Amino acid sequence: MKTIASQRKIVVSADGSGLVSQAGALLLLHTLRATGLDQALSTQLQCWRPARAVHDPGKVIADLALTLALGGDCLADIALLRSQPDLFGPVASDPTVSRLIDRLAADPARALKAIRAARADARRRAWHLAGHHAPGADGELIPLDIDATIVIAHSDKQHATPTWKKTFGFHPMTVFADHGPGGSGEPLALLLRPGNAGSNTAADHIDAARLALAQLPRQRRRQVLIRTDSGGGTHEFLSWLTRPGRWLSYSIGFTLTDDIQAALLRLPKTAWTPAYDANGQVRPGAWVAELSGLLDLAGRPKGMRVIARKERPHPGAQLRFTDIEGHRFTAFVTNTKQGQLADLELRHRRRARCEDRIRCAKDTGLANLPLHDVTQNQIWCEIVALACELMAWMQMLALHDTEARRYEPKRLRLRLFAVAGRLVRGGRRLRLRIAERWPWAGTLLTALARLQALPAPT
Repeated sequence: MKTIASQRKIVVSADGSGLVSQAGALLLLHTLRATGLDQALSTQLQCWRPARAVHDPGKVIADLALTLALGGDCLADIALLRSQPDLFGPVASDPTVSRLIDRLAADPARALKAIRAARADARRRAWHLAGHHAPGADGELIPLDIDATIVIAHSDKQHATPTWKKTFGFHPMTVFADHGPGGSGEPLALLLRPGNAGSNTAADHIDAARLALAQLPRQRRRQVLIRTDSGGGTHEFLSWLTRPGRWLSYSIGFTLTDDIQAALLRLPKTAWTPAYDANGQVRPGAWVAELSGLLDLAGRPKGMRVIARKERPHPGAQLRFTDIEGHRFTAFVTNTKQGQLADLELRHRRRARCEDRIRCAKDTGLANLPLHDVTQNQIWCEIVALACELMAWMQMLALHDTEARRYEPKRLRLRLFAVAGRLVRGGRRLRLRIAERWPWAGTLLTALARLQALPAPT
C-alpha cells in the first residue's frame, strides 16, 4: 500500500541563538564538581602547566574525559565541547591538547601517578557522597574483576604486536569494581600491554591488582573479593593474594588438571548439589561439588577450596576432551569458608559482568588507541578510565533508584546526554530549557537536582 501523506518541507538556516546540544552533559559537569575530580586534576597536574599558559592541564584532561563520555574516540573530538563555551567553558585548541599529551608522555611515571592520585581522591569522595549506595557500604565484599582484552590496532604503533587471536594490536589488563546486579561498574586499572602479552602472566595480574587496591578508599581495602578466570589461577598470583597481612578474598578460575579429572570420577552422586541460575533459583541440569578433600593441595595457599561445576551442554554444543559422561566441567578456587556451594559458584560466575564493563570501556574510547607511542596511549587509557568513572559515579549519585542506574554508555548518550536545550538569561540567572516532550526529561531533571544539592569539596 502506498501512502499519500505528504511530508512538510523543512527549511534550514544557521541563525539560531542560545541553543546547545549535548545539554545532558550537565550531569557529568556536576559530577566533576561534586566529586572534586576537577580540583584534584588541577592540583596534581599543576607542574605540567607552562609559564603564562592560558589553559589548566587538569581542565584539559577533564574535558577529554567528557569528550569520551559523550562518544568521542580521538583528541580532535574535543571540538564538540569547544563549540559550546556557554556550557563547557573555555576549551583548549587541538595543538594545545596534543602538546599537553606529549608533555605528560615525556614523564609517564609521574604523570600516571598524578592522574591516578586524582582519581583515587575523587573516588573516595564519590563513595562517601553515595552513602549506602556505594560499593561495600553494606559490609559485603567488593568484587574486583580482573580480565584481559584485545584492542586491535589498524596501523603500526609502538608495542602493537600479533595477538593470540591472530589479530594485531594490544592486550591490556583491566580491573573493574562491580556495583552488583543493580548497577554498573567502574574501572580501577587499565594496564596497557603489548599484543603478545600472556593471558596468565602472574606479574601482570599482580601489577593490575596493586593499582586497583590503591584506588580504593583505605577503609574498604579489607572488603575485597578478587575474581579472575583461569588465567589468574597461577601459583605466584595465589601466593601474592594470600600473603600474610593482605586480608583479601578470592574466587579464581582453575584449570582442569589430571588430578582434578580423576577426583571428579571418584565423586559419588550424592556429593553433587543443584546449581543456581542468575536469579538464585535452582537450575535444571547443573550441579556443584567440592573436591578439596580428594586433592593433594600441598604447596597451595592455606584454606584454598576447589569447587567444581558440571552441567549438560546446551543442544548443539561441541563436546571437549574434558567433558566426562556427556557433562561439561569447570572449576574454581576460593578461600571463602562459609556459604553454600551453589552461592559461591554463582558469585564466581557473576565475574562475567566484567565482559560488559570491558565492552562499555571500548564504547568510551578503549576500542581505539589513537596515538603512536605506548606512553601516550597509556595516558589515553587513564582518560578512558576517567570517562567511565564519571558516568558510573553520576549514575551512583543521581540515578540510584531508577532503571537508568544500569544504563550502558550508548543508552545514556541517546536518552540523557544528547538532549538539546536553549540557554535563557534573565533575572541574573542562566536557565537551560529542554524540550517539554522529551520522554526522559523527568529523569534528567531529578538527577540534576540531586547533583546540584551535593556539597562541593572544601
